[in-house]
Amino acid sequence: MELSDAEVDRIFRALADQTRRDIMRRVLTEEAAVSDLAAGYDMTFAAVQKHVAVLEEAGLVTKRPRGRQRIVRGEPDRIRLAQHLLARYENIWRARIDRLDALLDDTKGS
Repeated sequence: MELSDAEVDRIFRALADQTRRDIMRRVLTEEAAVSDLAAGYDMTFAAVQKHVAVLEEAGLVTKRPRGRQRIVRGEPDRIRLAQHLLARYENIWRARIDRLDALLDDTKGS
């Protein structure tokens, strides 16, 4: 599956924030209630809910009801898509370095 530019923007905007990256780390390990997540930060419950909403909009987490709680679960497949995108950029970069190395080797041989 290929990500649209808008999806890529949402993913990287979501991951640009330290708190959201920490939430991702936590919910990829095991799902957690929003209230349990909020207890781990020096911010309001509403602020943590907003962070979770940004992650949810990016498709990085899903939220489902369990009684009165909302359970947050990480979506590793979405992370994998972002990882593939970064790998493509890395391949482009490595190819440029390889071309530069080849050019330098040709220059040395001349």
